[in-house]
Amino acid sequence: MAELRRILGIDPGSRKTGFGIIESGRYHPTYIVSGVIRVEKYSGAERLKNIFESVGQLLDQYQPDVLAIEKVFVYKNPKSAITLGQARGVILCAAALKGVPIMEYTPTQIKSTIVGKGHAGKTQVQFMVQNLLALTAPPQEDAADALACALCHDRYMSLGIDPQELSKGSRF
Repeated sequence: MAELRRILGIDPGSRKTGFGIIESGRYHPTYIVSGVIRVEKYSGAERLKNIFESVGQLLDQYQPDVLAIEKVFVYKNPKSAITLGQARGVILCAAALKGVPIMEYTPTQIKSTIVGKGHAGKTQVQFMVQNLLALTAPPQEDAADALACALCHDRYMSLGIDPQELSKGSRF
């Protein structure tokens, strides 16, 4: 039997950060936990502190083997990208301090791996995550995105594909 590995998926956000943990290495990935770190009521550095501490608690409690995180996507608003980058930074720092390896995936990589098309909508991602993990109900949007990130990492590892090579332009 393959070695079990625990994957913490993160969908970073400056107001809501989704997280999802799966265990893989058996026939199908197994759902462990998911949720949303909500920091809307805080401002500035307090938000970042709360994200950092919450991710640290998840890392301590669930002891994941790897953290899979969505890369920053800049579309129109550079200010939003900077704020999101700060949230990602404290998440990456929390994982690095705990010695947890970090894998990064673009939104397109995640959606194409889980749904089959890189520009899938939130509802499609929720539906596929629910089905892939045999959940009784669809997870909340941010938690579904985080679980999709974890499932994407699991898929790449099960196929023996290095995701960093894919981001350089190669295809599978």
